[in-house]
Amino acid sequence: MRIAPEILDTPDEVGRTAAGLIADAIQAATAAGRPFVLGCPSGRSPLTTYEQLAVLVAERDLDLSRVVVALMDEYVEKTADGFRAVDPALPHSCLGFGRREIVDRLNAAARPGRRIPDRNLWSPDPEAQEGDYDRALEAAGGIDVFLLASGASDGHVALNPVGAAADTLTRVVALGEDTRRDNLGTFPTLGRLEDAPRYGVTVGIRTIRDLSRSVIMVVTGEHKQGTVRRLAAAEAYEPDWPATILTQCASPRFLVDRSAAALLQTSH
Repeated sequence: MRIAPEILDTPDEVGRTAAGLIADAIQAATAAGRPFVLGCPSGRSPLTTYEQLAVLVAERDLDLSRVVVALMDEYVEKTADGFRAVDPALPHSCLGFGRREIVDRLNAAARPGRRIPDRNLWSPDPEAQEGDYDRALEAAGGIDVFLLASGASDGHVALNPVGAAADTLTRVVALGEDTRRDNLGTFPTLGRLEDAPRYGVTVGIRTIRDLSRSVIMVVTGEHKQGTVRRLAAAEAYEPDWPATILTQCASPRFLVDRSAAALLQTSH
C-alpha cells in the first residue's frame, strides 16, 4: 500500500515528531514493565531524531534502563578468513556512531540509574552465522520501533543493496558504488571513493518487515527529493529501491521535511 508522507517544515520538526513517537513508545513499554528495542540507523537523516529524543529524555525523565539500541548495520573489512567489523574508533564506524550519537547522547540526558546499559547497544556481527542477529532480536521480543532512512541515489535501506530479495536476513553484503558514493557525503573523512568500504553487514529486508512492531522513515534535505517521490509512489516492495519495504511494514510513518518534499508540491 502507498504510505503518504507527512510533510513538516524543517529537519528539526521531523526529528521532534519522530522522537515524540519513540518517547511515547518507551513510556508505554516502561509502564508495561517490559524491555524496549529501538532499531537505529547511522548517518545524517536520523541525527535530528536522536538530538530531539535526548531533549525528551530530560523533559519527561524517561527511564532508559531497559532500552536496547539495535543498530542496523556496520562496515566490514575482508580478511583471509572472512570478514571483520571496522575499528569502532573510525569516524565511519556505525558502532562508533551508535555509541557517540545515540547511547552517549541519550545517557547524558538521563538521570543515574535510568541510563542505557553498555550491554544494550547491539550491532550485527559479520563473523556470526547468517540470521543470528535476527534470532537475537526475535528472542528480545522484536523491534518496538525501527527508525529507517533511505539512500539518496539508490534507495538502500540499512546496507541492503539494489536487488535485495524480500526474504533476506542479516548478512554480509557487497556495497554498490552508489551506496559507497553516498557514504562520502555522510562521512567526509573518507575522502575518496576508493577509501569507502566495499562490504557491510546489514539487517535484511525480512528483518525490517517481520520483526518490527512499527517503523518511522525519516527523509530530510533537498538532495532527497527523488527519494521522497519514489517512496511516495511505491505500492509494494521494489527490489531496485530497497527502502520501499516501508510499504509492507506494520504501523508505518513517513516523515519528510519541506525541502525533501519539493517534487511532490510542484503544482502548488
